[in-house]
Amino acid sequence: MAAANKAVLGPLVGAVDQGTSSTRFLVFNSKTAELLSHHQVELKQEFPKEGWVEQDPKEILNSVYECIEKTCEKLGQLNIDISNIKAIGVSNQRETTVVWDKLTGEPLYNAVVWLDLRTQSTVENLSKRIPGNNNFVKSKTGLPLSTYFSAVKPRWLLDNVRKVQKAVEEERALFGTVDSWLIWCLTGGANGGVHCTDVTNASRTMLFNIHSLEWDKELCEFFEIPMKILPNVRSSSEIYGLMKAGALEGVPISGCLGDQSAALVGQMCFQDGQAKNTYGTGCFLLCNTGRKCVFSEHGLLTTVAYKLGRDKPVYYALEGSVAIAGAVVRWLRDNLGIIKTSEEIEKLAKEVGTSYGCYFVPAFSGLYAPYWEPSARGIICGLTQFTNRCHIAFAALEAVCFQTREILDAMNRDCGMPLRHLQVDGGMTNNKILMQLQADILYIPVVKPSMPETTALGAAMAAGAAEGVGVWSLDPEDLSAVTVERFEPQINAEESEIRYSTWKKAVMKSMGWVTTQSSESGMP
Repeated sequence: MAAANKAVLGPLVGAVDQGTSSTRFLVFNSKTAELLSHHQVELKQEFPKEGWVEQDPKEILNSVYECIEKTCEKLGQLNIDISNIKAIGVSNQRETTVVWDKLTGEPLYNAVVWLDLRTQSTVENLSKRIPGNNNFVKSKTGLPLSTYFSAVKPRWLLDNVRKVQKAVEEERALFGTVDSWLIWCLTGGANGGVHCTDVTNASRTMLFNIHSLEWDKELCEFFEIPMKILPNVRSSSEIYGLMKAGALEGVPISGCLGDQSAALVGQMCFQDGQAKNTYGTGCFLLCNTGRKCVFSEHGLLTTVAYKLGRDKPVYYALEGSVAIAGAVVRWLRDNLGIIKTSEEIEKLAKEVGTSYGCYFVPAFSGLYAPYWEPSARGIICGLTQFTNRCHIAFAALEAVCFQTREILDAMNRDCGMPLRHLQVDGGMTNNKILMQLQADILYIPVVKPSMPETTALGAAMAAGAAEGVGVWSLDPEDLSAVTVERFEPQINAEESEIRYSTWKKAVMKSMGWVTTQSSESGMP
């Protein structure tokens, strides 16, 4: 039986999908893009102080090993030979920063997560040094100066953590986003691990010039980040190194994409103007702008979409980033306790079918696109004695949809070509109420692939297509057609507009809540 299976399946490709709330390892058939097996582990987030968000880099790494081992066991039970796995791709939460000791392989501090706000005073001080008529940070990186992006995180560590300062002085420190940390560890760690990143992850650091595709000396000097601690920047699809341990020892790691770029690839958005929206911890709408950098007039980011091979051209994207999407459901579960599992929110929302005039702006980490307003904080407004937990659950789902509408409007204005439908993916798209709400609020159809794991699929495609692996063809005629589910708008346009304008009123009320807090520094 096993021999027959091997013959039928042909080459397989694995993908590590390391997200903010969980880690997964998934294995795909490279000829059909079919998902054969996967395993998922939820991750802890630590909130040591208000506005601080951290994760343990060792826990992240161990979760990757656990997911790989468990998936390989499941494949064994399915009589699938794991020696058919010819390559591994990595996709990761972007911007989250790890600094570690290259001699011991130990992290020098917890990973500082993209949502973390401790660097707000750093951002304010730095922004005073940018000339009004020459925002060189934005023109070189495509990004606004914000706590969201990596550069200010190692800056804070260098200013506040003696262990990090000492390791940099003694040339033992390495910096990386989560992809770099994982690839370095998986390829040997302190024993010859490869210290690299790809162009998509590098483009989220605020240290990378998206035109020359290199670390930028002027930016590194501005943020005072020593260039010697930075990883080598590679394309998103090439062999970086081989797995040095575990069930897949010897398999090449040959794909690397930040999670949102990976989803763009996995949704096959290879043409200029194609877009996708991923509903994860946050919400991220990316539109492929081809080989040209398009700069937004409406609060979107310019970012690297992908570069699928050393000698292949780089493609760019416009991105609308929303900080809190799935995280609001986790908050209702873990902080308020009004649901026991994330899936339960759909049942609560369904019971009432309306928020009954209640609006929830989940600005837990300030507001990202299109406002970039760090002073905002979360509010629930429009409450009456009639409001119950079901209405709040419904308002939380509506918040995800309204935030998507804001970034879609910005995207349509920047591109001049309104999207006629929205391609969606990510864990939250399993929620049918959310998908219907999204179609109603956008007033365009929402299209969901029947296999929603497009982030992992994108990383697997990049890995399988790499030179020296060559088991996955990215030629348009070879890409298998994807079955989809469509959600059509079911309310009238006028009602949709009224709800949206009330949402905007709520957003205005969330702004200006905080000034920089003195608790941001303090030597740990």
